Amino acid sequence: MLEIRQHCENCDRALPNDSLEAMICTYECTFCAECVENILQNVCPNCGGGFEKRPSRPKNELIKNPPRKDKVIKLVSFNKFLEANNNIEPNKR
Repeated sequence: MLEIRQHCENCDRALPNDSLEAMICTYECTFCAECVENILQNVCPNCGGGFEKRPSRPKNELIKNPPRKDKVIKLVSFNKFLEANNNIEPNKR
């Protein structure tokens, strides 16, 4: 089950469950679309994978399975995977 992290791990932008701006990697690292496109260049700084739009949890499931409450904030100052992966499609990394 997805954790539904509610903030961008880089800029702390609010990304509630129904946000259309939330992007996740395969490990659920969560960033806003702006950071993914303009800073990370679709390369996760934690694993080197690509990002996809995060799905929303159905509203009737939010009480039983609420979004994660704590924040994961790791300002990206250097992406060790960027140089090696930014010109490779995510499904071929």
